[in-house]
Amino acid sequence: MVRPKRLWTEWTLAIGFLREGRTQSLMIAIGVAVGVAVIVFITALIQGLQSNTIERTLGTQAHIRLLAPEEVNRVHPASPGTLQLVLEDKRPQRLRSINNWQEITATLDQLPGLSAVSPVVSGPAFVRRGEALESVALVGIDAERYQRIIPLDDYMVAGELRVGADDVLIGARLAEDLGVGQGQKLRLESGEQNGAVVNISGIFELGVRELDERYVYMDLKQAQSLLDLPGGVTVIDLTVPDIFTADQVADRVQRLIGLDAQSWIETNAQLMNALTAQSLSTNMIIVFVAISVAFGIASVLSVSVVQRTREIGILRATGATRAQILRVFLIQGAVLGMLGSVMGIAASYGLVWVFNTFGPGLFYIPVPPGLVAATLLLATLTGVLAAAVPSRRAARLDPVEAIRYV
Repeated sequence: MVRPKRLWTEWTLAIGFLREGRTQSLMIAIGVAVGVAVIVFITALIQGLQSNTIERTLGTQAHIRLLAPEEVNRVHPASPGTLQLVLEDKRPQRLRSINNWQEITATLDQLPGLSAVSPVVSGPAFVRRGEALESVALVGIDAERYQRIIPLDDYMVAGELRVGADDVLIGARLAEDLGVGQGQKLRLESGEQNGAVVNISGIFELGVRELDERYVYMDLKQAQSLLDLPGGVTVIDLTVPDIFTADQVADRVQRLIGLDAQSWIETNAQLMNALTAQSLSTNMIIVFVAISVAFGIASVLSVSVVQRTREIGILRATGATRAQILRVFLIQGAVLGMLGSVMGIAASYGLVWVFNTFGPGLFYIPVPPGLVAATLLLATLTGVLAAAVPSRRAARLDPVEAIRYV
């Protein structure tokens, strides 16, 4: 007798069994396809939403901000043996410059793990036009460096990006409140003696109401003069290639430089909690869908083992080993998982296209190739694992008892 040892024979038997029960095979493949389509679409949707949220959040702020350490009250120690009770109020913080910021900036320029470094001087002021008076935040920048932190060019709605020589940029809402446009004049006042008349060279819209109502961008030296910080800066802004490593990079920079380093993750804790909750819910959906797919495949193959008990007995009697019978049903599980995943991936692309074409247009959903490959592998492995129990049952069948099965 010829023993069916070759792999192609096992594949032939597995495909033949699936064809014989084509209705059951098609139904479970469709079930797998629905599960895969849900996994791919929901995952792509959540990833697209998170990317859009992070982009909107970080599009108007640095990943890491370096600030001068807070000033604290010094308490003289008591003499030995004396109990000292201290009631200490927090010291009011004044606008102050970062010491040796030029050397610090040069050091950070050479530090690996940073993609941009920009010194900034910022502080409060008032803008006056006729009888109108608004509170604003002056932001003095080195335009070339700052563009690598926040691409202001992308947010200009009028005029051009030009600071220096009394040219400033103001937010769209501030321009609306003051009734001014590009090319008109404003008076900035930051103290009793500090004031200047400036020209509006451009108007930006960052998409954040508070910033569009208050920010006035100007040249670094001009802001230093108005804020009475000659030659000083109040903040050093940094960006990193991987935004989710900002916390670790901030800790490393703080230990190296000695300044107070605040990452966007720290200052947007609620956003990070929301993103974590979204990711957790997506993973739960994936797990439960995978479990339902696994039970579906397992149930179909269990029925297949019962229906084909006589055939399995004949194969065992003609020389098929337990391992070969085991592989026949494992292959069936893999084929069902792979076939269903291919159908589901095609359906998910259709769902994504419908969303991107006819959806609300709030954001675009990409489908990463890595997600498709991972889902295909997950569905195939799920099919193999789901087939484990029925395949072991088939392999353990006694040939004599199986042939007598009616």
